[in-house]
Amino acid sequence: MSNKPVSENQQDQPENAAPNKGPSKTTRIVVVLLAAILFAGFCGLGYWQVERRAWKLDLIERVDARVHGDAVTAPDASDWENVTRARDEYRKVTLLGTYRNDLETQVYAATDYGAGYWVITPMERVDGTIIMINRGFVPTDRRDPDNRPETMIEGQTRVTGLLRMDEPVGTFMRDNVPEEDRWYSRDVKAIAIKQGLSPDRVAPYFIDADGKNNPDTLPVGGLTKINFPNNHLMYALTWFGMAALTLVGAWLVLRHRKSDDDDVELDD
Repeated sequence: MSNKPVSENQQDQPENAAPNKGPSKTTRIVVVLLAAILFAGFCGLGYWQVERRAWKLDLIERVDARVHGDAVTAPDASDWENVTRARDEYRKVTLLGTYRNDLETQVYAATDYGAGYWVITPMERVDGTIIMINRGFVPTDRRDPDNRPETMIEGQTRVTGLLRMDEPVGTFMRDNVPEEDRWYSRDVKAIAIKQGLSPDRVAPYFIDADGKNNPDTLPVGGLTKINFPNNHLMYALTWFGMAALTLVGAWLVLRHRKSDDDDVELDD
């Protein structure tokens, strides 16, 4: 018979009490349910990012094909209602018309050339409809058309560029102020109204011109930036990692923990 002294903890416990080897049954149920919910949620988010990545890669491939494809005639009024961002944005288009230089609008821009303005000029087709053309960038000191009379193109001309969708309201930081002729986004409908044009005659898109037919290199065209961040794989791995950590955390909580009574039994 062992003469090993009994610890205070052993003296306080009933003689037939079972050793405390882990969480109670209620705690185990709660932990399992919580872990299952979190695991399913994190896996769902991870799978969603996998789907988003596939969608983004497909989008990049489609846009690249549009940008580098052959130019097609810009949609006319009969097709305007079918023009959508998903189907048409960044499509290379060509247009024959006459610039309304008297209705030019400048939209604030920050580019690799520094701060300045996009030159937005309505182009009138032979049927009387209007398509807004972003002719390109001019620095602040050349904003006023009187400071660059050589850039005014008269008569019929052909423009080639990328179809872009309307940019209503303004930017994240600034709203357009039409009454003061201060523009921060290319809101073609609002610009048309400000210039006294009928919105029904103005296309719901504009064209970023390549600038190849601009005299004296101004405005600087072809500055469209096409950038689709694709971090979805990293996000997916993060969510799947969180799901794995949930299982590890649950195991740490539920695993058997050796109690002082186990040490006593081993010594006996």
